[in-house]
Amino acid sequence: MHADARAVLTGVHFLNGDQACCEGALAGGARFAAGYPITPSTEIVERFSKRIPLVGGVFIQMEDELAASIAIQGAAWAGKKVFTVTSGPGFSLMMEHIGFAAMTETPCVFVDVQRGGPSTGLPTLPAQGDMMQARFGSHGDYPCIALSPSSPQECFGLMIRAMNLAEEFRTPILLMMDEVVGHMTERVEIPAGECIEVTPRRLTKKAPEEYRPYAATGELVPEMANAGDGYKFHVTGLTHDERGYPSMTPETQHKLIHRLFAKIDTAKDRIIQIEEDHTEDAEVVVISYGITMRVAEGAIQMARAEGIATGKLRLITVWPLAEDRIRELSARVKAFVVPELNMGQVVLEVERVVGGCARVIAVPHAGGTVHKPEQILEAIRRGAGRERPTMHRAEHGGMANQGGRE
Repeated sequence: MHADARAVLTGVHFLNGDQACCEGALAGGARFAAGYPITPSTEIVERFSKRIPLVGGVFIQMEDELAASIAIQGAAWAGKKVFTVTSGPGFSLMMEHIGFAAMTETPCVFVDVQRGGPSTGLPTLPAQGDMMQARFGSHGDYPCIALSPSSPQECFGLMIRAMNLAEEFRTPILLMMDEVVGHMTERVEIPAGECIEVTPRRLTKKAPEEYRPYAATGELVPEMANAGDGYKFHVTGLTHDERGYPSMTPETQHKLIHRLFAKIDTAKDRIIQIEEDHTEDAEVVVISYGITMRVAEGAIQMARAEGIATGKLRLITVWPLAEDRIRELSARVKAFVVPELNMGQVVLEVERVVGGCARVIAVPHAGGTVHKPEQILEAIRRGAGRERPTMHRAEHGGMANQGGRE
């Protein structure tokens, strides 16, 4: 339970997603953040910088995103729960240190409020073009946990969950927001601190001479020790042994990387969160996340009014992907429709999982605004075999074929 009531703004508020994310960080125990201003994420740490002195924490504006993404990791090893925020090109700059956090098993949260790209792109307008970068952005092999809120209320709740997952699995967690969710204002209910579950840092109880910072427990996640508490250990991005010292052999690499994947893979059942509706009788299922699913809900309602049995599968956890559930559905539905504010990213993984058992119809959109429900409705009709040929597909966000995908 939460130890500091001052960090929890209990009650009903009207907050935008960025503000709600800040409150979630505070309620989740974050006491250090570093960041560099970048639209549309700045409001998160702007609010944090005003709120954090009340609970004895620290915010530092760094000189750039590289500095921010490594500063939080130093603070994590000093015993603090930490996060940083960014968007667009700043997310690209942080990739090196996301990989470093994965390799060093440093608990931390990276919030990406996505905007149109590539490069500087559309600083104040939405997109979801960072989803594959979230999964595969840093070099090498490492597992990934990425969450995607669809409302300010979820920005609050999923930020707490991100902080908790970081502690439970000693890994960087990505909260993949988008500009629309970040800037929309809605009712947000914040419970009392005693009602909020906060995962504590898993600190070792071993004597300093017995402690090994990368000796895994039965749950495959090593215990931590705070720098300055009398424990001697080494933290490096090089392949390392249980002491944390470089051990650059194929055998050590095999053991370490397999454990990094196993600690996530063996816990997928409790990591993966999805929201389903009307999938039990669906002939077409719409798969999406973030703001796009809120738009898709209108298309789903219109499709059902036309007599097309259409279900919803919202990815709250985008990575790891809900492969087992998608595979189960693919055995009995005609098609999956996957709208995204990008030119086709998560849909590629949906195609892989479905493996030809059902049609997969992408509804790409270059960003800057959101889909029209009618564009998603047209794709649903196609999936059900009820396409109306009078519809035009040339407009942006249409269903143009790409790479063999429908």
